[in-house]
Order: sequence, then structure tokens, then C-alpha cells
Amino acid sequence: MAKYTELAQDIIAHVGGKENINSLKHCVTRLRFDLKDESKADTDYLKQRDGVVTVVKAGGQYQVVIGNHVPDVYEEVVKVGGLAAGGSLDIDEGDGPKGNLFDRFVDLVSGIFQPFLGPLAAAGIIKGLVAIMGSSLGMTADNSALYVILNAAGDGFFQFLPLLIALTAARKFRMNEFTALAIGAALVYPTLPGSIAVLQEAGLDKVLGIPFALPSSGSYLSTVMPAILAVWVASLIEKQMKKITPDVVKVFVVPFVVILVTVPLTFLVVGPVANFASDALSGAFQAIQNFSPILYGAVLGFSWQILVMFGLHWAIVPLAIVDVATNGFSTILSPAGLPNFTQTGVLLAIMLKTKEQKVKSLAMPAFVSSIFGVTEPAIYGITLPMKTPFYISCVVSAVIGALMQMFNVGSYSIGGMGVFQYPAMVDPATGDTSKMMIAIGLTVVAIVASFAIQMLVPVPNLFGEAPAEAPVKKPSAEAVAPVAAVEASSTTEVSPILASPLTGDVVALADVKDPVFSSGAMGQGVAVEPSVGEVLAPANATVSLLFPTNHAIGLQLDNGAELLIHIGMDTVELDGKGFTAHVKQGDRVTLGQPLVSFDIEAIKAAGFPVTTPIIVTNTADFASVTATTAGAVQAGHDLLEIVK
Repeated sequence: MAKYTELAQDIIAHVGGKENINSLKHCVTRLRFDLKDESKADTDYLKQRDGVVTVVKAGGQYQVVIGNHVPDVYEEVVKVGGLAAGGSLDIDEGDGPKGNLFDRFVDLVSGIFQPFLGPLAAAGIIKGLVAIMGSSLGMTADNSALYVILNAAGDGFFQFLPLLIALTAARKFRMNEFTALAIGAALVYPTLPGSIAVLQEAGLDKVLGIPFALPSSGSYLSTVMPAILAVWVASLIEKQMKKITPDVVKVFVVPFVVILVTVPLTFLVVGPVANFASDALSGAFQAIQNFSPILYGAVLGFSWQILVMFGLHWAIVPLAIVDVATNGFSTILSPAGLPNFTQTGVLLAIMLKTKEQKVKSLAMPAFVSSIFGVTEPAIYGITLPMKTPFYISCVVSAVIGALMQMFNVGSYSIGGMGVFQYPAMVDPATGDTSKMMIAIGLTVVAIVASFAIQMLVPVPNLFGEAPAEAPVKKPSAEAVAPVAAVEASSTTEVSPILASPLTGDVVALADVKDPVFSSGAMGQGVAVEPSVGEVLAPANATVSLLFPTNHAIGLQLDNGAELLIHIGMDTVELDGKGFTAHVKQGDRVTLGQPLVSFDIEAIKAAGFPVTTPIIVTNTADFASVTATTAGAVQAGHDLLEIVK
């Protein structure tokens, strides 16, 4: 039996068995599990198990902290658990996060939207700038080339959203990405709406008796759910085709069959179902408005953001367009005008309360976009995954929607979102601005109310960066065993003073926003918030560990100390981007020698802290490990005193 076989078997058994594992990867100190159901894991047992330092649940991962020898344990877990190369299980279709239907939906949508949230928010801000250019500067597509260019830059992302969703959904459902893109491209094929219109006029819009239909909006541009459903169906077909197709023709036969079957199914099933749901919703909302306009306002205000997520808001928009065209005024869409500002309010509170740097970096552009009426970055990136802020936004939107109907606030034209909707509320015949002023007042109420409620309740931890309670326990001998041991000379006196490998502000270990480090579970030490992106050798040593992504380095010092320098928090997720190693594992280094360079701004821009813990992982072998009391330090200056 290999050295870590028993430990690996025990870990697998107590995370719920290999059937509970979606995937596994590791960083320099911990195994990072993606579990189907975290409630099946015996966390208390694993925390007390020899060979395990602690357990951390963060960022959607179940992290089992091992220590310096995590690569060896990882290899054994992969072997014992029957994991495929790269740490992913060959799982059957249908495997995924467990829990209630809403939780599973949130996990699915968040996973699909997370990869492109930054560009999504950026496109939303550009759309706001284009709106300013039109409303304030009089620029249009007819008189300004700059307007046309920026409008394409902002609107193009949203128009062709099905393509981006197809790509990330393919990763979520584990199918060929380019096959999925081909299916997404079919959904947004530019001549499709015109062709269907011609066929409908000629009565030739049926295939096997099923109508070839598009959503109420007239196309699949800017839609979300059709692409997700199409790729999900395609993934099921692809999996079966791979099983039965000979390898010699698999490369083209599998995508051929997948595309050939999925695209017609999408148009012949998803389209009609979407139209049926849209018609049903339209009728339901009309009935509610006829019964009680105030109740209608509350229901539409509460459900608007949910309808937008499913693309079902088009059930209401045509009613408003007809109403304005017929009567010159409409209140049908007024309850849907201010939910974006309830997102603004909760986002502002989240930015003030959260301790997670990544949330702050995502929230700011989402906050700006929400003011312009673009809420997708806020909903998909922050409030929906956190759940509580999304609930707050919906409830406050219900109240505001009812008030909009109570005061008979409506629009004299259709167009404009966010702060650009107010001009449409001015009576063009009389110049009366009373309805606009009421809407502005309710906007303030929406922002303040949602902000205040969110300030009174806890902000959920989204990525696991905030400090959390973690047991402090002395690392076992196995947990701190070095990857490569180097005997210190018994005849040579080595200084107990360790120089700083970094230039920057000194941070107490207890203040590091990662419980594995802040609790002392990995050993004692200190952290530095670097101002210069370069790690220098803090003493004469041997490189005992260099993680493949270059974000962490282990040193065996001549005084017997085993040192871990971990650049940033969760920076393993960057997959080496922004890091350059100047040494390799096993190299002999001298005091002041460059070890690793890193791009501070790039790491921060990706949403990760650069706070760098410097840990003596075999603290138990020393009488004391004491950090400097200085507030800042230069590379090469005294940082730690390690007394035998």
C-alpha cells in the first residue's frame, strides 16, 4: 500500500464517496473538491483526522487542507477514486448540484454567466454611454459614426448573448464547445425571422405538423433560456452518440448528428413552448390588471426580474406597445421600470459590507450598469447567487410597482431604461412633468429601501474570501512534511533572523482573509501586502516546492525552517497567468536572489487579493516564530525571527 493510500481512501469516504465528487483539483496546500452534495461530507471527522490540517468551504469548493505534500495525496486520491486525467470524474448525465430546484437553477445560471460577467458589465456601461450620447448630445445612427460604433460595441454583446451562453453552457454540460456554438449560431441566424415570416404568410411554416415558431420578440437574439435548453439537449445526444459511433468517424459524425437533431428540436419545441408560456402570461397579467391595477403592479414588480431571466418579459412588452399606440399613454410597463434601482440599492449595500475583494470588483461595474437599466451583471453575478439580496430586490420592487400603479405613473412612449426612462413620462401635449417627478421620487425610495434592508441583514459570502471561524490545531508531522528535505549543517551557525522576500505593508497573520492561514493551521508567520511584484530569497535555501502555476514556492532554509510563500489568495485559479518563475524545484538559492515575479495589477483586476502569507510550516520544531512589529518592510529587511 502506498504511503498515502489510507489517507486518500479515508478522505474519499468522508466527502461522501466517489459518487459524490464532481471534480477535484489541488493548489499548494489543499485538495479542492467540487461535491454534488456537501451535506454528505463528514467535516468534523476530516478536521480531526491525522494528515488533514483543516477543512474550508469557500467559493463553491469543499477544500481539504493537507499541507506541503498535497501533490502526493492528490495523486493517490485520483488513483483511489478512479478520477480521470486532470481530476474530473467521468460522470453520467444528470449529475450536478443537489438541493431544491431553485438552488440548482441558481447554480446552473451562475456557472454559465460567471465567465463573462466582466465584459457583460462593460457592455452595459457602454449602452448607458450611448444613451447619454443620444439623449443629451442628439447623436443618432443617422448623424454620428461614433454613435454607431459604440452602439455596436455595447449592444452587440447582448444581441448575440445566445452564442456566449452556448459556449459556457457547453462547459457546464461537458460537451464539445464548437458544436454548441454551431447550435447557438443557428438561433441567431440573421435572416431567420424574415424567412419564417414569409413561410407563415404562405402557410408553409410547419414541419411534421409542428409550427416553426419564434419567441414573441421575433427572434432568439438577447435570449437566455433557449440556448441553455438547446445545449443541454445537445449534451445528452452527444453523450449517447459517442458511445455508439466508431472512433474512425466519430470526429465528424457525432457533431453532425448532434446539430442535425438539436437545431430542429429547438425551433419546433422550444419556440412553440415559449410562445405558449408567453401567451399564457400575457393573459394572466391582463386579468390581474383588470381585477386590480395595484395588485398587478405588485405582481409584475416582484416577478419582472424573474421574467427577464427566462425571456418571458416579452409577454408584457407588446401589450404596452399597443396601449401606447392606441391611447398615447400606458401604465402597463410602469411596474417594470424601477426594479433595476432596487438592484442598485442592494449592490451599494453589498459593496459597503462585503469583505470579499472579488465581490467588490464585480459589484462596482454591475452597480453602474444597473443605473442605466442593465441588471444582468448584478443578477447573474452577485444577487442571484447570494439569493438574499435578490429576494430583497424582488420584494421592494413589488412595493414600488404597486405604488407606480397607485399614482397612475406611466409613459407616453416606449423606450429608455434606467435613468433614461424619465423623459418618456413627460406629457408631450401639455409638458406636465408630475408623473416623471413621482417616478423619480419612487426611484429614490426603491434605492434607499433596498439599501437599508440589505444593510440590516448579513451579506452572504459568495467566494469564500472573508475570514471565517476555523479550528486552531497544531499541524501533524505528516501535514507539514516537506516535499524535499535538506539537512541543515550541525556545525554551521545560521542566523535566526529571516529577511523579507517582499516589499510592502506588513499584515498580521490573523488578519489574512483565509482561515487556513489566519488560524495558524499551516504554521506561524506573517503576511505582506506587496507593492513590488517580486519575491526574493529571504535566506540561503533550497527550493523544495514550486507549484506549476508559480503562485506559491516552498523553501528549505539552512536553519532547518520550512518556509511557504503563497502569493495572493486563491490565485491558483489564475492558472499561472501573471506569474513568472526564475528558479525551479531543487535549485539552490542565496539571500536576495529573485525567485518569482508577479503582476500585481493583473491579479487584482482578476478579482484576487495579493496579500502574501509567509509561513513557517514546521513551526512545531522551533521555540518561537516572531514577526516584525514594523508597519511596512523592504525586501531584504528583517521580517521574522525563528528561534530553535
